[in-house]
Amino acid sequence: MQPMKRFIPFMKADPAVAVVRLAGSIGAGPRSPLSDEAIGPVLERAFRRGKPAAVALVLNSPGGSPVQSALIAARIRRLAADKKVPVHAFVEDVAASGGYWLAAAADDIWADTGSIVGSIGVISAGFGAHVALARQGVERRVYTSADSKSMLDPFLPEKPEDVARLKELLGGLHDSFVAYVRSRRGAKLADDPDLFTGRFWLGAQAQQLGLIDGIGHLEPKLKELYGDKVRLVRYGRRRSLFQRFGATFAQDALAGIEERAAFARFGL
Repeated sequence: MQPMKRFIPFMKADPAVAVVRLAGSIGAGPRSPLSDEAIGPVLERAFRRGKPAAVALVLNSPGGSPVQSALIAARIRRLAADKKVPVHAFVEDVAASGGYWLAAAADDIWADTGSIVGSIGVISAGFGAHVALARQGVERRVYTSADSKSMLDPFLPEKPEDVARLKELLGGLHDSFVAYVRSRRGAKLADDPDLFTGRFWLGAQAQQLGLIDGIGHLEPKLKELYGDKVRLVRYGRRRSLFQRFGATFAQDALAGIEERAAFARFGL
């Protein structure tokens, strides 16, 4: 009977909430678990199909690209404003760093008591191999037209001025992250000196700090907000034939290793 309600005059249909899962590391390109290019069409369908009462984001991400995080979050806010649809975020294992950036795009954030939330900061990691090369008798030769073109080359000794420049860039990204969180969470945030230091917390602590609105799970909370008859309409990415038949196994395996390392930072 429920599907027919939409086509019978004067018969009110049960409210529907579109559910979009945002899981994995955030990176660029269509092959990344989370990128604006890959997840954008899913969000467009979720907000535009069937006049949903709300959109729920199910989050499980350790973070990743600051730019892709900002692009996805901006798309969510544009769609929410355009369609006048409220957005709720539900954290599973982790919403940290860029993952929290996505969560903050919602009007409210709910998590489990064991969820990891926060890590509002920016990180850059690399390696230095110049000592190993020297031991093997290998000489690195680099020719540039400008001094900064070889900045942070892993096969050359680290330069203090390069490190200072990198920290300047990271500081600018961090300031943008903090400003975004403040704009979205506002007066809900506690006045705590550790809030923007990159630390992360479990659900109950995150609630005390104002990073989330409370402890809650997807279905019970949506029933509380929209009634027991609320319908959850789930949206996800459409995989290509190559992906379905494992034609990209090598690339997927490497991406899986990198993603596993990202989750491991939070003990997951």
